[in-house]
Amino acid sequence: MKPLLLSLIFLVFGVNAHSQDFFNATPQSFGDSNPSFLPVEQAYQSDLQWNNDNLLLGWQITEGYYLYRERFQLSASVDGKPAAISTRFEPGKVKQDPYFGETEVYYHNTSIAISDIPSQPFTLSITSQGCADAGLCYPPQTQHYRIDPISQLIEKTSAPKKISPLPATADVPTLWLILIFAALGGAILNLMPCVFPVLGLKVLSFANARSGSPASHGIAYSAGVVLSFVAVAGVLVALQQAGQAIGWGFQLQTPWFVALLASLFFVLSLNLLGVFEIGGSWMNIGGDLSRQSGYSGSFFTGVLATVVASPCTAPFMGTAVGFAASQTPAISLLVFGFIGIGMALPVLLLTLFPAGLRRLPKPGQWMITLRQLLAFPLLATAVWLSWVVGRQTGANGMALILSAWLLIGFGLWLYRQGLAAKILAIVAYIGALSLMLIGLNKPIENNANVTGFDSSQIQRLRESGQNVFLDVTADWCITCAANEALVLHTDTIRAAFILHNVHYVTADWTRYDPAITQLLADYQRNGIPLYIYFPADLSASPIVLPQVLSKSMLLRLLEEST
Repeated sequence: MKPLLLSLIFLVFGVNAHSQDFFNATPQSFGDSNPSFLPVEQAYQSDLQWNNDNLLLGWQITEGYYLYRERFQLSASVDGKPAAISTRFEPGKVKQDPYFGETEVYYHNTSIAISDIPSQPFTLSITSQGCADAGLCYPPQTQHYRIDPISQLIEKTSAPKKISPLPATADVPTLWLILIFAALGGAILNLMPCVFPVLGLKVLSFANARSGSPASHGIAYSAGVVLSFVAVAGVLVALQQAGQAIGWGFQLQTPWFVALLASLFFVLSLNLLGVFEIGGSWMNIGGDLSRQSGYSGSFFTGVLATVVASPCTAPFMGTAVGFAASQTPAISLLVFGFIGIGMALPVLLLTLFPAGLRRLPKPGQWMITLRQLLAFPLLATAVWLSWVVGRQTGANGMALILSAWLLIGFGLWLYRQGLAAKILAIVAYIGALSLMLIGLNKPIENNANVTGFDSSQIQRLRESGQNVFLDVTADWCITCAANEALVLHTDTIRAAFILHNVHYVTADWTRYDPAITQLLADYQRNGIPLYIYFPADLSASPIVLPQVLSKSMLLRLLEEST
C-alpha cells in the first residue's frame, strides 16, 4: 500500500474510531438489521413517592434495556450544603457487560429506599445510567427534586446552575485570548517526541528540494495540518451534536485505531533505518522532487503530523479545546483551526524566511546518520502504543499487534522479490490489517483494567475529612505520563500527600468512560490531563490545576490550602 494512501486511511480511521465504541449502535439483535432506540426518558421511567416518613424511588425499565447498579448516585443538599441520607438497593442481576466487565444490572423494574432524610426542605439529586441490549448506551442522566418533609411535597426541578469560567457565547476579547492559547498549544505540539522526528526530516527535505520554493512547500504542509485539524474537529463536533458525549482524543480510546497508529510508527521507523524506501513523493530525503509530487508530499506530511500528534495535549491547548466544546460549531472549528495554525507556524516561518535553512550543512553522510537516529524515537513510540493496546485489551491484544508487525515485515521483504512475491506481500498486508481491525474490535472480556470511575467516591472521602487530588489520565496521554513520572509519582509528592491528608484518586480514560466524559464537561474541558484538588471542607470550591505540573506548584498548593 502506497504511503500517501496509508496516511489518508489513518486519518479517516482516526476521526471515525469512536463511533464504533461505547455509543455504537452497530451490535444488533438477531433479525433486526436497523434497530431503533427509545429516548432515554421513555426507556427508563422513574417515580418518587413517600413511604411513611421515607422516600421510595421506583423505576420501570423497558424490555431490552437495563440500568447499572454501580452507576446510581444519590445525594441530598440543604441550602446548597451536602446532607447525609441512607439508601437501600434491591439485588440485581450479575451481567458480563461489554463496557464495565462483570457488574450488577437491573432489568424490568427496581426500587431504591431512601431513609434518614433531612427534617427540613432539601434537594435530592439522582444520577443513573443504562444501556440497551442491542448496543446503545446512554450518557448518565441526572434528575433533581425539591422535597419538603413537613408537607410531604415532591417537586421535580431543573439542574442547579453551575458557575462557568467561560461564557456560553464568547465575547470578542475572550475569543481572541482563546485563539492565542490554541495557537500556542499547537506550536508546542511540534516538540512532542512522536511529531518532532517527522518534522525534522521534512525541514531537511525543504532545504534540499530541487523544484518549488521552500515557501511553497511550507504553505502546502501548513494546509495539510490545518485542514486535518478542522476535519478531526468537524467529526468531533458532529458526534457531539448527535448527542454523543466524547472529547478530544476519543479516537485513542479505540484499541484498533491505536494499533493502526502503532503500526504506522513501526513502518516509518523501518523506512528511516533503510529496510525499505518510500518514494520521494512523501519524505523525499535528498531526492528529486517534481512539482506535483513534492507539494503533495508536503501536504500529506502535514496530515501525518496531525495524526501522530493526536496522543498529545500541550499546555494552553486544554483551555482552548474545553472552551470550544461549549461554543457553537463555527467557533469550535475556528478554535481547532487555530491549533492547526499554531502547529504549522514554526515550519511555515522557517520556509518563508529560509536563512535558517541555508545554514544547514550540505547533503551528505550526516543526513543518512541523522535519518537512522530519528528512527528510534518512532520505534519507541510504536512500542509504547502497543503497550497501550495491551492495557486496553490484555496480552492477547498486544500479541495481535506483534503478529501484525511480523506480517508487515514479511510483506516488505517479499515486495522486492518479484511479481508473484508482490502479490503475496499484498496478502500479508491485508492479513495484518485484518488482525487489527477485526481482532481488536471485539468487546473486552475479563480485563482487570476496565473499571468505571465513581465520582461519589470523592464526596465520601471529603465527608470523611480527607482532601482529594483527582488525576484524570490515560495510558495514551503523553503529557499525563510526563506529569506522573516527574511529579505525581515521586517520593516528594507522595510524602506531601500523606503529610497533608490528601487521598490520590485516578480516573482512567484509556477506554471510554461516560462518567469521566461528563466530569470533563462539568469543568469546561474536552480533553486530558485534568487535575482537580478538592479540599476536605465541603463548602470550599475545587481547584483546577494547569495541565503541566511541577513539584513546587503542588507543594505550594498543599501548604496554602491545608
